[in-house]
Amino acid sequence: MKVRSSVFASFILIFEVIGVALFLRGFFPVPVKSSFSSKSKLSDQPAEPLTGGSHNSSRPPQPLFKRVVLMLVDALREDFVFGPNGRKYMPYTRHLVERGSTHSFVAKARAPTVTMPRIKALTTGSIPGFIDVVMNLNSPALLEDNLIWQAKTAGKRIVFYGDDTWVRLFPKHFMEYDGTTSFFVSDYTEVDNNVTRHLDSTLKRDDWDILILHYLGLDHIGHVSGPYSSPIQPKLLEMDDILKKIHGSLISKEAEGSLPYLLVLCGDHGMSETGSHGGSSEPEVNTPLVLLSPAFRRKVGMEQPGVVEQVDLTPTLALGLGLPISQNSVGRVIPGVLEESPLRDQLRFLHLNGHQLSCLLRDSIPEHEKVSGFEQFRVAEKSHGSWVKLYLEGNTSEVLTNMGKKVLKQYLEALAAMSSALSKQLGKYDMYSMIAGMVFVFQVSRLLVVLLLAMPEALSGAAEVDLPVLPALLSLPFYLLCLLLASVHVLVCTSAESSCYFCSLSWGLVFAAVAFSSAMFCILVSMATRRLPLGPKIPGKSPSRSSGSEWALSELDVLLLAGTAGHTFSLAASSFVEEEHQTWYFLLNTLCLAVFQDVCRKYFRERSTSGDEEEHLLPSKDCHPSVHPQAEVCSERWLALATPPLTLACCRLLRSLNQTGVQWAHLPDMGHWLNSSEHKMVLSLLAALSLTLIYFLIQRRCSWVSKIALALGLLGVYSYRAAVGNVLFPWQHAGRNVSKGTVEARFVYVFVLGILFTGTKDLLRSQIITADARLKSRGLWEIYSGLVLLVSLLFRAHNLPVLCCCLLIQTLMAQFIWKKLHYDAAQTTIMHYWFGQAFFYFQGNSNNIGTVDISVGFVGLESYVEAPAIFLTALSTYAGPLLWACHLICYLSSETDRSPVAVGHGCYCLALLRSVPAAAYIVLVTVLRYHLFIWSVFSPKLLYESMHTLLTAGVCLFFSTMEQSHSSSKS
Repeated sequence: MKVRSSVFASFILIFEVIGVALFLRGFFPVPVKSSFSSKSKLSDQPAEPLTGGSHNSSRPPQPLFKRVVLMLVDALREDFVFGPNGRKYMPYTRHLVERGSTHSFVAKARAPTVTMPRIKALTTGSIPGFIDVVMNLNSPALLEDNLIWQAKTAGKRIVFYGDDTWVRLFPKHFMEYDGTTSFFVSDYTEVDNNVTRHLDSTLKRDDWDILILHYLGLDHIGHVSGPYSSPIQPKLLEMDDILKKIHGSLISKEAEGSLPYLLVLCGDHGMSETGSHGGSSEPEVNTPLVLLSPAFRRKVGMEQPGVVEQVDLTPTLALGLGLPISQNSVGRVIPGVLEESPLRDQLRFLHLNGHQLSCLLRDSIPEHEKVSGFEQFRVAEKSHGSWVKLYLEGNTSEVLTNMGKKVLKQYLEALAAMSSALSKQLGKYDMYSMIAGMVFVFQVSRLLVVLLLAMPEALSGAAEVDLPVLPALLSLPFYLLCLLLASVHVLVCTSAESSCYFCSLSWGLVFAAVAFSSAMFCILVSMATRRLPLGPKIPGKSPSRSSGSEWALSELDVLLLAGTAGHTFSLAASSFVEEEHQTWYFLLNTLCLAVFQDVCRKYFRERSTSGDEEEHLLPSKDCHPSVHPQAEVCSERWLALATPPLTLACCRLLRSLNQTGVQWAHLPDMGHWLNSSEHKMVLSLLAALSLTLIYFLIQRRCSWVSKIALALGLLGVYSYRAAVGNVLFPWQHAGRNVSKGTVEARFVYVFVLGILFTGTKDLLRSQIITADARLKSRGLWEIYSGLVLLVSLLFRAHNLPVLCCCLLIQTLMAQFIWKKLHYDAAQTTIMHYWFGQAFFYFQGNSNNIGTVDISVGFVGLESYVEAPAIFLTALSTYAGPLLWACHLICYLSSETDRSPVAVGHGCYCLALLRSVPAAAYIVLVTVLRYHLFIWSVFSPKLLYESMHTLLTAGVCLFFSTMEQSHSSSKS
């Protein structure tokens, strides 16, 4: 059966989309919620248990507090309050923790530690999923049962000032509010002053019941300069003074005989050692929770703070205000808040919390009776009923007290067990749908192999692929494989305890997919038996492939293929995901040694067997018959020999610049040393030297206009870094006040746009007006130089050597390795891919959303503008892979005017870019690979990395097959 190659490639893309969609549907399942459509009501609360009686009380519990002030400091780490620097950072708060009427806890947040999911956790008591990271950018109204809705329904008057995420989540819920955008991280003064300016007038009034304050300045400082920077202490002292003001006002208004107030100090999440957040490291998930109220016993000294879950605050506040607990809350009331209440009230509160958890457990887990906490709660409820009976009968003996304490302990154990079971259940994934999606994605790899094996047909005039469909469908393995896969599906779907999305699809659709997968496997085996045998290796050329259907792989080919495949398979283990940078560093070092071996073989071993080595092995790239002078050939030889060791040295230096990964990310590195205030002069010299080298490395193929613009732009980059206080001018004093550098950054943007415009104009002229290959090559290079200038503006000052080394390695490899050793497009593509991945980690990135530097999204902006902020953040984060991919296009295009064999390279690149299916495939895989894997979830990493590997294989396929076709036509 013959199929057009373009149709076959489009089909590959469609199948890839289906597999990815199925995987994502399993990875982001519809969360299990309570079956009740309405929200909780006081009238729905259960009666107080009573054994052998009918007059048990159904009264709602009396509230514990009259007013609640929730002071939420964004990115407040627990060590800022409880750590050794707590007395210096927040002295009044620390004094209250040690000597006041307080309860102090370390509240553990759940990943993702991003603001909007944390607000949802604090108000609903549920555990948000990773899909909420995307929704954090545009938070919709929260329709789920939550504490704010319950308070408003009960007539509580709520006032809010701070992060406008609250306003978007709870529209029309606040009696008075003033929202402030949380995304403009360059501002950490006005964003808090906008909250504090309302404080004096609000505290004097008595027309509110709940006051919520969400301060953002600390989080912004962390993003910009880290948790150990100089602005941290003044900001924490400012927060401490605000807490002191609120506490003093509440004390002065406390009336005799009325219900007490409750002041809550907490953080929504912490911050990592680099100042960011989003992951699951200890500094990111550990937040302080300080509860202040005259209802609590006064402390006599510093006590070790207990550990609670962040979601435990939801039922605690709900019961403290006399409100129903949110239906989907998995938290349990904090016992210390209830300890001064009568024993009957304590048991009543715990019973209400247990009833809510048991109802949610019943709706979430089919076999909820087997959960230990559910049975424990039933036992405690019966014991509670017996205690209430004795209490109502007037029994006041010590036996009643001991029995009550025993019931209290039973309730606490049951609540802990049910909360833990629900937390695990809500974090489960639809594993079968995820596995099915991964199988579909791996089918794409089979399709690519089929296309690879069918190269002669795909490159013929008809551009058709001859697929042995009929023999495959009539073979015995096809029927056996169909039977096996269908049996697995039936077995899983009929024995699974919980429903799977893939099982909910129609049986006909599933069996069609099974038949298709089996057919593709049989077709692959059939074609492989005819075309895959390896032929003899052809000496004298590194990328040795023989003609016809038989291939011979060189040592470098084996390394590139095995390294890429091995990296993909390594991602099935979470440890390799956490420390993926180590894999790339190892592969890059091995690649440099393999290239060095090729260089030695070319310039030394082959020289001994050929007397005319200079003429034969070093042809002129300008396609002229003249021969290089002996001195120039000798210099090229030694420069080629020095390139791999120099690349190794650069990579080793860059590894020590930024610690990354999980296990050793907290260790000090050269970046920390350079960013310290006492080494600012060293950083200034290093930044100036790096910018100078960047100019000389990038300007060589630009027009004179672009060269001038590039020089002025790089000068503006240094001026911007000096304006924001990262580096110094020789005449500048270290104590100079810093600014936002808006003018300097916009100055650079002007030259970036100018260079990009010049390059785009040359590129369009070469394609529309005149077919000038040199003009096209220059246009591509100027676009690339514009991106380099923009990246140099976005990079932190200590990361400028990363960009400099990137350009240096690209220049040396292109000039003395890829050209001189005649590596083909496929090998060059995989090398660029490896270098791009390694430089992603050289920047200090990791597989953790906490390492994303969002402060670069506001370079040159005076307010939050969503589109440019997202673009600049993404560009800075993925600058390494992007620059290497752009350099690959420039390199392949530049070969068009250098050698007849390389003419096809530029055409291949252009054909690839013009191919709609291929371009769509690139966009799809790149988006998934670079925007989903940073969510710190290990299970889908194999899928995303395998797709990126398939992308590389697809690019190599285009280049390699086109080159083979061109060579065949020439012969």
